Amino acid sequence: MELGVIGLGRMGRIVVDRVLDAGHDVVAFDIDEDAVADAADAGATPANSIAAVADQLGTENRIWLMVPAGDPVDAALEELDPHLDADDIVVDGGNSHFEDSTRRAEAVDAAYLDCGTSGGPAGAELGFSLMVGGPQWAYDELVPVFDAVATGPAGHDRMGPAGSGHYVKMVHNGVEYALMQTYGEGFELLHEGRYDLDLEAVARTWNNGAVIRSWLLELCEEAFREEGSDLGTVADHVAGGSTGTWTVQESLEQEVAIPLIYEALGERFDSRTGAKFSRRLANRLRYGFGRHDVARTERSE
Repeated sequence: MELGVIGLGRMGRIVVDRVLDAGHDVVAFDIDEDAVADAADAGATPANSIAAVADQLGTENRIWLMVPAGDPVDAALEELDPHLDADDIVVDGGNSHFEDSTRRAEAVDAAYLDCGTSGGPAGAELGFSLMVGGPQWAYDELVPVFDAVATGPAGHDRMGPAGSGHYVKMVHNGVEYALMQTYGEGFELLHEGRYDLDLEAVARTWNNGAVIRSWLLELCEEAFREEGSDLGTVADHVAGGSTGTWTVQESLEQEVAIPLIYEALGERFDSRTGAKFSRRLANRLRYGFGRHDVARTERSE
């Protein structure tokens, strides 16, 4: 297949590399000319504008947007719109709000697939988990690309109509918040408790056969190995929050109680004023799975 990729940041570049590695062709564009040059060195065909991506793809446009949610998605679609028709397919692989995805699906001439993407830069080698919403025929058409970008055929599926992919990803992120909060609180008790524990050893032991083993727990082990059991200079500041906020807002609209996710979101907001070990661990975990910057203090707390 031939795929256009617009947006060559950390996640977009992984899409390019995995699609190329699977033997498909890629036309790549980013506002950063160096990013385009790097993608070209990896084997992609460079484009000098969004419109040029569509022109270079020929009669069938299969385009993957990996740009920040919000206005950048609408701006890209506005530039693409004159070059799209009903036989074309556009994938939005960012963290867009599901209602924005529904609106865009109705507005664009092309088939619109909202694709919730999980795995982060740290999951580049294994592939992503992809939650896709939109027309069945468009999803089926792009299965070879999804197979390449995901962990394989089991790593992606069509969730339902337009908006459902980003809806499922929104709730996924809410669950992630709660899991991070739970691990953080457990390790805070161990850190402040009655024994002088090696928390890396605890995490490693739990990860080998324990009921609570997981990738996030592996990242806890990594954090303690690299930062120490006291987390060194990792600050109590947990960034992010949009998708968790959307999850809580949706729970209120649907009258579904999600107290653990709500409390985890509140802890994120409170981290901007307080100081807790559990939130310091959450700060470091965001680096583990997403390579987000780690806020640090000048000295160990």
